Amino acid sequence: MKRYKILLSIVLLGFSYFSQAQEIVALKEAINFALQNKADAKRADLAIKKAEYKIDEARSGALPQVNANTGLQYNPIIQETALTMQGQTIVIKMGQPWNSNLGVTVNQTLFDQRVFTGLKAAKSTREFYQINADLTDEQIIERVANAYYQVFVQEEKLKTIEISYSNTSKVRDVIKSLVENGLAKQIDLDRILVQLNNISSTKQQLLNAVDINKNALKFYMGYPINQPINLADNKIEPNLVLLEDHVNVENRTEFKVLSKQKELLDFAKEAEKANLYPTVGLSGNYGVQGFGENFITAKNYTWSDLASVGFNVKIPIFTGGLVRSKINQAEIDLLDIQEQITDTRLSLDLEYQNAKAQIENALKTVDIQQENVSMAQKVLNNTQNNYQQGLANLTEVLDAENALTDSRNNYSNALLEYKIAEVALIKAKGDLKTLTQ
Repeated sequence: MKRYKILLSIVLLGFSYFSQAQEIVALKEAINFALQNKADAKRADLAIKKAEYKIDEARSGALPQVNANTGLQYNPIIQETALTMQGQTIVIKMGQPWNSNLGVTVNQTLFDQRVFTGLKAAKSTREFYQINADLTDEQIIERVANAYYQVFVQEEKLKTIEISYSNTSKVRDVIKSLVENGLAKQIDLDRILVQLNNISSTKQQLLNAVDINKNALKFYMGYPINQPINLADNKIEPNLVLLEDHVNVENRTEFKVLSKQKELLDFAKEAEKANLYPTVGLSGNYGVQGFGENFITAKNYTWSDLASVGFNVKIPIFTGGLVRSKINQAEIDLLDIQEQITDTRLSLDLEYQNAKAQIENALKTVDIQQENVSMAQKVLNNTQNNYQQGLANLTEVLDAENALTDSRNNYSNALLEYKIAEVALIKAKGDLKTLTQ
């Protein structure tokens, strides 16, 4: 029985390893995983929750404040005073050795402009953190998308070098056969072996590059670094995109963040102005007081109760210019954020125009490099045929093979530049969330 349990454990471990080794993700899955697991996204969610508590904090200022208090005091030396009555002076004690109190106080604000302003500001704070969380999500999406395509292109280059190795190996086999039959020179075989070694070295470099880029992708995803991951086997197909002359930059999250900051600064200014308003409140308390010659448990310890209700008005008259200086500082902050908004508007406009130019150039480059791959393949095919017929030498074959490899790598680079430009354009239009759909 024990033997069967061991075998079952081995089988389960094997299935577990197989499932991990076959972990395949598409771009959408990688992005959604990052939005759920990346620390930046989690911290943004925590900030939203904190904003909810800030609203509760602001709301508490408008609710009754109830406090209980108690105390026990022992006076080893009682203060005395003298009273003169009808020509006689009497010395009396001012209190008892033991004193205690127990009571409850209630305070209710009737009017405090700072409380009302704080409630409005707290709600805007929640909206600010929500917008800021959206901005964080967009930054995560952009990083993951770019890292994903970096891995994709490196793997395409790896496929290219493997094809080159396979083709060069076939040429090696042909030349080896010719050398064995005395129809080719040994130096030709040596040269092709050197070429194969160079390709193997390049392949190893690409394998390392794939691993490094995958680790970067895992980091941006919040994915375990030591767990294998593979990309979905999809091809990059350039698409014609609709390019508008201008976009409404006010839809960009970066602009919304600044606009909400300006709103919060308006509330901050109003909060400073509220210090010039009077405050009105009610207060009440009820308690009992005890005193006696002996400790509280003594029979002759005397208790009496007390109660009071009060109406309080506080009117600020002169603060030495403190409030005015704070209002002026808040006004400067508003002017500063307005300059940031103006500059950001121009910056986002520039970003969109640059993204348009980048995507247009990237599409043209992809077309050119794709045509180069077709031409290089034709040259290689013709050169190999000529070599077999004795009309071309080995150098021409190797040069043609290298040219094809370079053109394929250039095409892969062009695809990468296109995808990066595409992500930049989607971002410039404020549509990064569409990559999660």
